[in-house]
Amino acid sequence: MPPRKIIIDTDPGQDDAVAILLALASPDEIEVLGLTAVAGNVPLELTARNARMVCELAGRTGVPVFAGCDRPLSRPLVTAEHVHGKTGLDGPDLPDPTMPLQQAHAVEFLIETLRREPAGTVTLCPLGPLTNIATAFQRAPDIVPRVAEIVLMGGAYFEVGNITPAAEFNIYVDPEAAQAVFASGAPMTVMPLDVTHKALVTGARNEAFRALGTRVGVAVAQMTDFFERFDKEKYGSQGAPLHDPCVTAYLIRPDLFTGRHINVEIETRSELTLGMTVADWWRVTNRKPNAMFMGDLDAQGFFDLLTTRLAQL
Repeated sequence: MPPRKIIIDTDPGQDDAVAILLALASPDEIEVLGLTAVAGNVPLELTARNARMVCELAGRTGVPVFAGCDRPLSRPLVTAEHVHGKTGLDGPDLPDPTMPLQQAHAVEFLIETLRREPAGTVTLCPLGPLTNIATAFQRAPDIVPRVAEIVLMGGAYFEVGNITPAAEFNIYVDPEAAQAVFASGAPMTVMPLDVTHKALVTGARNEAFRALGTRVGVAVAQMTDFFERFDKEKYGSQGAPLHDPCVTAYLIRPDLFTGRHINVEIETRSELTLGMTVADWWRVTNRKPNAMFMGDLDAQGFFDLLTTRLAQL
């Protein structure tokens, strides 16, 4: 099987960084065509910077990075420095990137790539708000049926929100974009909080990263050292959940995950539940399923895969 061609749409973020590193460490399964940065965890200037820093950390300076939308479709930007720190990648001391940012806009790259590559061969992997993807779909509806699959991190059903009582951060930041993408008809696989909170970096798992003794292994351990302070304080958890690497792990080892093909709608009007992913897990409506919503994962298998692959960078 040839490697799966993907575009990672991202707002790094420590967990975004680990997801990118896992993809770059898996060339037999994944060919990263490019990274498209979007405003989310921190503003666009920083997410575009962080994406290039991660590529340089991995020694993959040939991966093109494009800056995209700097705000949601119709709302003010909400960011998450309280989780990720003022840079978005607080923790390791990484040098400023030297690789260039591409001149083209991320949305242009998405459209041109999906039109150029054979239909059904490019998977989109959004790790942040869906603004870039929705904008590309709105500007060029012809690309939607050319998408092989969208595999994204976002939403929740039982665990519900981490930015409001009802909403997960990525969906909450741009619910109109999420609504457009979920309604697009493109095949979708979703990694909600219910799954990603099970990908928990315990002390032993983080020491396994550090024990790799490589620049990447130490940097990932430092990222999770910083990242976990928020979750330990807020949730009383034993460490940090690696949300976004679940997307990359699914591309490599889908057998690690289980879920249901269900209908998911996005709330865009309610003050109380704005950004909620209304997931019909129990199929109590007649609405047509539009997403494979994951519900569980083999956490130890996930961390074995992640540690083994990071060791190759």
